[in-house]
Amino acid sequence: MPTDAADAGCNRAGSCLEQTPMNPALDLGLHALRSAYRARTLTVRQVIEEILSRIAERGDDKVWISRPADAALRAQAEALDARHADMETLPLFGIPFAVKDNIDVAGEPTTAACPGFSYTPSRSADVVQRLVEAGAIAIGKTNLDQFATGLVGVRSPYGTPRNPFNADYVPGGSSSGSAVAVAAGLATFALGTDTAGSGRVPAGFNNIVGLKPTPGLLSTKGVVPACASLDCVSVFALSCADAAAVLDIAQGNVLGCAPIANFRFGVPKPLEFFGDKAYAALYAEAVKKLEAMGGTAVEFDYTPFRDAAQLLYSGPWVAERTAAVGDFIEKADDRAGIWPVTRDIVLGGRKYSAVDAFRGQYRLKELQERALGAMEGLQFLVLPTAGTIYTKADLDREPVLYNSNLGHYTNFVNFFRLSALALPAGFRADGLPFGITLVGRAAHDRTLLAFGARWQRERALPLGKTQSTLPPREADPFPDEDRIALAVVGAHMSGLPFNNQIVDLKGRLEAVAKTAPLYKLYALPGDPPLRPGMVRVSDGGAEIELEIWSLPAANFGAFARTISAPLGIGSITLADGRTVQGFLCEAYAAAQARDITSFGGWRAYLKTLG
Repeated sequence: MPTDAADAGCNRAGSCLEQTPMNPALDLGLHALRSAYRARTLTVRQVIEEILSRIAERGDDKVWISRPADAALRAQAEALDARHADMETLPLFGIPFAVKDNIDVAGEPTTAACPGFSYTPSRSADVVQRLVEAGAIAIGKTNLDQFATGLVGVRSPYGTPRNPFNADYVPGGSSSGSAVAVAAGLATFALGTDTAGSGRVPAGFNNIVGLKPTPGLLSTKGVVPACASLDCVSVFALSCADAAAVLDIAQGNVLGCAPIANFRFGVPKPLEFFGDKAYAALYAEAVKKLEAMGGTAVEFDYTPFRDAAQLLYSGPWVAERTAAVGDFIEKADDRAGIWPVTRDIVLGGRKYSAVDAFRGQYRLKELQERALGAMEGLQFLVLPTAGTIYTKADLDREPVLYNSNLGHYTNFVNFFRLSALALPAGFRADGLPFGITLVGRAAHDRTLLAFGARWQRERALPLGKTQSTLPPREADPFPDEDRIALAVVGAHMSGLPFNNQIVDLKGRLEAVAKTAPLYKLYALPGDPPLRPGMVRVSDGGAEIELEIWSLPAANFGAFARTISAPLGIGSITLADGRTVQGFLCEAYAAAQARDITSFGGWRAYLKTLG
């Protein structure tokens, strides 16, 4: 539980007695803060004071499980203000963020919403460390459904975070506190986790953006596992532009390009709204809006997606939760604060056998093939983030069934290794938010964010429950720009002799990847700078390391004109099945070249040359 801190009447979960007047109009959007810091019209210390005042004003809203002492936050702010000259090298300079309390922050207890599980890490999770090194300030650790098991936000001995739109309704989970912190204007962005929808359902119920990255894109080192094979760190923000900026720092650059003006999107059939006519009407309205934006709605059979979603809690994957924390729960006494429903779910995994696990994998593979086939030719699926929303009293009556209903459109996504983005999409007549979720293929995170930014400008909805406004259009990810991905395998890679030919044409490194095992790599003869040639072969091929860059479409032709024979541009198949444009070599040149395929890539070969 929160502990006292001896500093000016503060405690670790509350705020200081000395407070400054609130300024609810202060825009905590990432780009708004950076602009104000750059213009010196705002200091980091002023932002921290405003956040402390807002936290005090909301009172015991059950958002926070622990926070650093207010004096410590003020000291961090003042240290950053003293480094204002370094602002351009700190892309998250003075940006306040919240962290779900199953993600480690050095010096702050990690509880996963279970008091008896608490430990204090000496090192932050990798993703947190990246953000702090970029200048961000961790405001505190947020409440969650215990051990990230739930989509409702009520399964916590620390209470239920108060939904900013109606306290009688659930805030969504499991990343409940993180979503509320952003929606209520207590942090610029927040980290959550998402195994079955925990980074999307709370976004939908709080009128904010929830980015669920491609599995593996963000490190989960330093995260308490729920289902380790499916867990993702997620990002909550008021805008897609803010979420994209955070993702760039948390991971590095992300592969993807802005969608074209005319696009095809999937609409599930059958639809399920659990009797919520208002949500059904809002979804239909969203589809019409997408069509007005140039999209073509294409119905697809939701059955394989639905059946895969049911495997998560009605199949052997429950045993992965048992593997994560089952031993602790089984041995814990009443003082540990184990939530009864959580105990039943986690220990329920004991009934599954190794045979069940293999059968589940076979079934999942079958469903995945059908589902990905249904996505062919679509830029993304457009789903209701949730089919309805429930009151806390509803969950008291039906804690398992209603939680399961909220996962109807979310549980399958990580099974299929897909990317997803939850977006605000309107309000019921009673003022409760409704959201849609875009679901795209692996590594299409930035594509979704680019389209999401366009959607937010078209819809012009409030941002959370704040007075913040969308950042300027030029802050949107890949605004009004079509980029072409380009795979490079040799002297055009970063740091090598021809890399400047890409950089000078506004090239951007997007990812490091490998080809499918269909290629051979050769060291071509000739004077320095040395060049390789990659040839597609019918057999004996291997995976070859490469870099994926992107160029503005307008500059691609100029770049192609710099390439001389025997090299050229063709289609390259990547290890994950995607196809991109990239460097290939004409087969005749391989006859007089050294086969260096066994090195696995050009850099590894160069190291052998001394």
